[in-house]
Amino acid sequence: MDLRLYIAQRLSAIVMIPLVFGHIGVMIYAIQGGLSADEILSRTQGSIFWFLFYGLFVVAVSVHGAIGLRTIISEVLKLREIFLDLIMWSFGLVSIFLGARAVSAVTWI
Repeated sequence: MDLRLYIAQRLSAIVMIPLVFGHIGVMIYAIQGGLSADEILSRTQGSIFWFLFYGLFVVAVSVHGAIGLRTIISEVLKLREIFLDLIMWSFGLVSIFLGARAVSAVTWI
């Protein structure tokens, strides 16, 4: 694998670590606090903090997942680099697009 992809995947993992813990912590707080979906949305909508938090999360997960998928497909199917790159970029861009839609749905007013 290309050294740049290796480094990008490791950096995305480093970015994801605190975001995963933050997300899990928020979910535990919401569940134990008995918050409804409406109460959660009232706290996230219009919040630049949650927009940036989950926006960064989406980008990091999309990069990490796309590179990981490329590696798995390379090992299993032995495809040429051009096809691997096409799959990686397609998966990454679709993931970012769908993730951005989800983030905007819970943070935009």
